[in-house]
Amino acid sequence: MWIVAIGWMYVVTLMAATEPSVVGGILTFFGYGVLPLSLVLYLGGVRLRPRSKPPSDAAGADPRPPEG
Repeated sequence: MWIVAIGWMYVVTLMAATEPSVVGGILTFFGYGVLPLSLVLYLGGVRLRPRSKPPSDAAGADPRPPEG
């Protein structure tokens, strides 16, 4: 997936470089490159993130000894 992301950013960088104005190039770079790619990489990485585990008894216990 990383090779596709690198290739896409290469293409978008070349597209941005051929824009007639600097503002157009920046908007092209962010509109076609950074924003969509960040969304795709975030959604693609959801499967790779560890699932939240339910709290165990030891994790939820009070670390102080009982008073008595």
